[in-house]
Amino acid sequence: MALRVQKYGGTSVADIEHINRVADRVQKSQDQGDQIVVVLSAMSGVTDSLIRLAEQASKTPDKRELDVLLATGEQTTAALLAMILKSRGYKAKSFLGFQAGIQTNKISGKARIMDINGTNILHALADGHIAVVAGFQGADEDGAITTLGRGGSDTSAVAIASALKADVCEIFTDVDGVYTTDPRICSSARKIDRISYEEMLEMAILGAKVLQIRSVEFAKKYNVPVHVRSSFNEEKGTMVVNESSDMESVVVSGITCDMNEARITFKKVPDQPGISAKIFSPLAQAEIGVDMIIQNTRSGGETDLTFTVTKDDFERAREISERVGKEVGAHEILTAVEIAKVSVIGLGMKSHSGVAATMFQALASENINIRLISTSEIRISCVILAKYAELAVRTLHSAFGLDKEK
Repeated sequence: MALRVQKYGGTSVADIEHINRVADRVQKSQDQGDQIVVVLSAMSGVTDSLIRLAEQASKTPDKRELDVLLATGEQTTAALLAMILKSRGYKAKSFLGFQAGIQTNKISGKARIMDINGTNILHALADGHIAVVAGFQGADEDGAITTLGRGGSDTSAVAIASALKADVCEIFTDVDGVYTTDPRICSSARKIDRISYEEMLEMAILGAKVLQIRSVEFAKKYNVPVHVRSSFNEEKGTMVVNESSDMESVVVSGITCDMNEARITFKKVPDQPGISAKIFSPLAQAEIGVDMIIQNTRSGGETDLTFTVTKDDFERAREISERVGKEVGAHEILTAVEIAKVSVIGLGMKSHSGVAATMFQALASENINIRLISTSEIRISCVILAKYAELAVRTLHSAFGLDKEK
């Protein structure tokens, strides 16, 4: 008997018909003798409709009350699935986040899980119930409902799996696994059978939408095997697991593309200690995340400093940069929003040379100019003009042989 945590996303529970299909799959797992915990997202589109309702009630909805409202989306699907299972003769019990023992900090809308007390779920499982948990939510130490941000149900599922020491966490979604690149961009993209936590984390950070970043961090930290698979077929998907020695034989595992990038450059700022702190501290205080940072030293004691932020944060980052630029004596502030970041990722880069050269040559062969470059031990990222993004992905996918069966 295995303990399985199964998470179903919004498209998998889009309506009653889809929820019935989820019930079919849950029943099948239960009939095999496994203990099942199901974590559900809200129905597709429901969270957005709730946000629109909140904006009709107030131009700036109170964040605490917005969390209370948004949590009802997952509450609805959890209750509906439990009802369906019970109507079919199965023991099932639904749990809201706080009933499932999910304790978070107090940051409304972007709460982080601090602890999980799985006692209630374990008691339900021991009594033969299927535990149905509303994802995306928890409660702070004062009992206030909190939500975990977009994609938070993935994080809920992996965190619960870690707390219960589950044998596997199955993430059911509308794709049948992790691919070498986005199949919508590159028709020759292939499904990956196994990928390391480290590679998956890089892919999630760099634009792959299959798994939420924090869920991969949880899985890596607590060694939770994650199986990414489709809720619309029975095929095996992609296992996200610990790194193994054979994984390094594949130099590049995947290509990602992130179109949600904007660039800001401080031109000709004094090249002296403390300038970077003066530039980035106000951004941090405004909770604006900075991605790539490149500094180019000029002659005459000046330097150019360039960084990227998400398009969502761009306007606020630009306003702060304009103000800070005057304070630090920048010659001018330059910006660009029509950019994209393409990346190659692979554990094999640790032990193989020449990846950067292959990447740069491939982009050059298509006359694609590189604006920024950043690297890690298993990743190389280049910022290019957005209009070349899809061409760059297809070119790199072919250059590294990812379109060939292994």
